[in-house]
Amino acid sequence: MKIIRFVPTCLTMVTLIMWGVTAVAQAQVQWLDWDEAAELAKVEKKKFVVDVYTDWCGWCKKMEKATFQNPEIASYLNEHYYPIKFNAERRDDIRVNDEIYRFVRSGRGGYHQLAAKITFGKLSYPTIVFLDEDMKVIQPIAGYKDPQVFEMIIRYFGEDHHKTTPWKEYEHKYKKN
Repeated sequence: MKIIRFVPTCLTMVTLIMWGVTAVAQAQVQWLDWDEAAELAKVEKKKFVVDVYTDWCGWCKKMEKATFQNPEIASYLNEHYYPIKFNAERRDDIRVNDEIYRFVRSGRGGYHQLAAKITFGKLSYPTIVFLDEDMKVIQPIAGYKDPQVFEMIIRYFGEDHHKTTPWKEYEHKYKKN
């Protein structure tokens, strides 16, 4: 009799654990590389958001844990954007919009030409770059952003408020809601 009660309890626990794992997986940003994002954009047009980071950047790691792992942020990014994770010091060539970008040696390290282009030459980490549906830069935003501020920003660009409303006005209205 105890075995019969134990089996449903185990099944319930396994089901809850699997549901929890699925919920966590759905709440993660589905990062893409440039080629994957470009291919998906051929099927469905969306804007792009690019996390320009480096492996040594402490604020990049903090933003990954505090902001990008926030379930609301992850869900919104996955639904409204093609999210691209881009190491600004990667060494391989990348083709975007029929242009090839390469790694440039500088000092003991270097930077990728594409990182320099989409950040308008201001290589600061992290920098989040918003691109339109044709992979043209809308706006790079440098520095760590906590989940509350970042949510405002991704909605500002994701819902096209940037086309009609200055940021300060949008920010003021957003904070009142």
